[in-house]
Amino acid sequence: MYIKASASIRQNYNKIAELCKSSGEPVYLTKNGEGDLVVMDIDAFVRREKMLQLREELLSVEEDRLSGLPGMDLEELNCRLDQIIDEEANESTKSV
Repeated sequence: MYIKASASIRQNYNKIAELCKSSGEPVYLTKNGEGDLVVMDIDAFVRREKMLQLREELLSVEEDRLSGLPGMDLEELNCRLDQIIDEEANESTKSV
C-alpha cells in the first residue's frame, strides 16, 4: 500500500501514475493527514471490478444452492459455457 499527500498528485502526477502501473497497487491520497482519495491503474481497476462481479455471482449461486434451487448438470453447464464463448467470439469479431 502506498500513501501520499493529496498535493503530490498535482506535483508528481507522472510519478504517481507510474507507481500505480508498475506496482498494480492503489495509491492512497491523504488531505490534512486523513484519507481522501484512492488512485489506481485502469487495468488494475478493471481486474478488481471483474473479480468483485464474479464474487457476487458466485455468492448468488451459492445462496441458490443452499436454498435448494435446482442447478445445472455438467452437460448443461458445458452447453451454456460453449454458448457464452460463441457469443463473446461473435461480439469481438463485430468490433474489429
